[in-house]
Amino acid sequence: MVMVGNSVFRFADWMLTTDPHGGPPLYEAVCTTCGETSGADASKDGPELWCLRHAGRTRHTGFQATTTSFFRASLVDVR
Repeated sequence: MVMVGNSVFRFADWMLTTDPHGGPPLYEAVCTTCGETSGADASKDGPELWCLRHAGRTRHTGFQATTTSFFRASLVDVR
């Protein structure tokens, strides 16, 4: 603990874990040519199928895949 004037600073250790209440990971794909998006889906199958259909329809072949996970920070109990 450090005291500066009237302020007190406490340093603590934090831990990051997967948030069970945040929901499952979300998967999404974006065409790097036109910017069209698959939309988010709880299964990666939807965005992957969208990429293949988009490529077949437009001949665009580049995609950015994003997976979004949820985390929760909590204080580490130091005794």
